[in-house]
Amino acid sequence: MNVKGTIGKDRRTKDLAKRIKPGEIAVINHLDIDEVAAHSLAEAKISAVLNFDSSISGRYPNQGPGILLEEGIPLFESKDIEIFDKLEEGKILKILDNGDMLYEEEVIGRAEYLDRKKINERLKIGYNNIENELDFFIDNTLMYAKKEKDLVLGNIEIPDIDTDIAGRDVLVLVRGNNYKRDLKAVMNYIDERKPILIGVDGGGDALLEHGYVPDIVIGDMDSVSDKCLRKSKELIVHGYMDGRAPGMDRINELDLKAKIFKSYGTSEDIALLLAYEKEAELIVALGTHSSMIDFLEKGRNGMASTFLVRLKVGDKLVDARGLSKLYKSNFNFKYLIAIFLTAILPIIVIVLLSKPIRDLIQLLQIKLRLTLGV
Repeated sequence: MNVKGTIGKDRRTKDLAKRIKPGEIAVINHLDIDEVAAHSLAEAKISAVLNFDSSISGRYPNQGPGILLEEGIPLFESKDIEIFDKLEEGKILKILDNGDMLYEEEVIGRAEYLDRKKINERLKIGYNNIENELDFFIDNTLMYAKKEKDLVLGNIEIPDIDTDIAGRDVLVLVRGNNYKRDLKAVMNYIDERKPILIGVDGGGDALLEHGYVPDIVIGDMDSVSDKCLRKSKELIVHGYMDGRAPGMDRINELDLKAKIFKSYGTSEDIALLLAYEKEAELIVALGTHSSMIDFLEKGRNGMASTFLVRLKVGDKLVDARGLSKLYKSNFNFKYLIAIFLTAILPIIVIVLLSKPIRDLIQLLQIKLRLTLGV
């Protein structure tokens, strides 16, 4: 596998995916490449990925590397972090067939190409280890659930907001797996029902990309664009219980205004909680994280807050994650024939029952016979 390209480099894969250009080599430092990161890199149409961490550590079966392979993007690994620091964005990097990395015409180290066999071998380790990881995950979830029980007991202060949610449907969009496809699957629902649109951090950008202006963007403000922050109707920063809200620094830098929601858990948890407490009629969640694998990919070792929030809002919540996979519409020619026959049948009946039309048909038959001499 011989690869050559301009370097696009960042320790935060999600930040790199926003600016890397087609054909460039993504140089990252990403332990256990997750699905969202893999999809975002694939959408950027890069030529290859060079990871200076373990793409599959074996802690759990993360699917990101397999997605890159399916998209035709070669994945290389190097454990020499000093090389990562030497590589400069915008310069040319070559990875030769033998694994040598050629930078500024000098071999600076070797990279390992991860083919399907190697990826499957590491995934197998992850699947074998998942029971141990699940045991720890459950213990951690229960431990934190005791600390975060205020989420369901009503002891969390809900901020006053400008958006009137009461009695309305609310759609909460999170940048989770397949969130873009799921969003496309509910666009008719959005156009017809006009729900309140809440983007959780980068979920706000996804709404904008599909032509919808978020009514609310809520989160840490670390993965949403300046454009989205400026266009959104209302901003809510997720703050810590001790009063700190690092996301406000960015809001202030942009000279914008935002409210602070101090709470435990994740930003998507408080988005659901906000919709519920403001008396939404229905809450539709897209791309949300709801499994152990989801949370391990986010670097969390438990899902206490998510468990508690869903326990509270469950009677109003419709989790539309994976909707695009549930039903895939395939055009079938027999449906077109059925529609045509259904449409033409009334016309035939009208023709047969109409005396003027029957007379016209008889005249045409007589003229045809005279012309042909029969």
